Amino acid sequence: MQRLSKVFGRILDGLMLAACLLLLAMTLIICADVITRNTGLGGIAWSGEVSENIIYLITLMAAPWLLRQGQHIRVDILLRALPGRTAWLMEWAGDIIGLACSLYFVWYGWQALAASYSAGAITIKTLVTPEWWMLAPLPVAFLLLAVEFLLRMHRLARAERAPRTDAVSAS
Repeated sequence: MQRLSKVFGRILDGLMLAACLLLLAMTLIICADVITRNTGLGGIAWSGEVSENIIYLITLMAAPWLLRQGQHIRVDILLRALPGRTAWLMEWAGDIIGLACSLYFVWYGWQALAASYSAGAITIKTLVTPEWWMLAPLPVAFLLLAVEFLLRMHRLARAERAPRTDAVSAS
């Protein structure tokens, strides 16, 4: 399990690097758009739409890494105030709910993707693209989140019966 977790961590690191590169690309696109508009060259018509799509992709690509690192939103003041075993059980409840929500969104994302693909739906803005292109990352990202919740539960099962100290941004 340790080896699987390590390999999975590397996959998430790669996705986070890709998300960072997308952020850089978006920054360059926006800068190029502003420069070309202000120099009378007309701007880059598709820059806003592509930037919106990049923000969406960055969110999906970074979420599993952020969960693993404990950089997601987590308010654990209550957990620190409760008795250790009670807090540990609440950690389990949070992970189980997170896993259930992630699996639901894998299913929902897959349903939306399949429906869009079979209908041949397209998105018409500045760019005309198949709708399923932007839906495809959704079930994948939530599957990665589900796997990370399972790994968190494995680590929690082996940990002290207290609020977790791993994968939290503050203690």
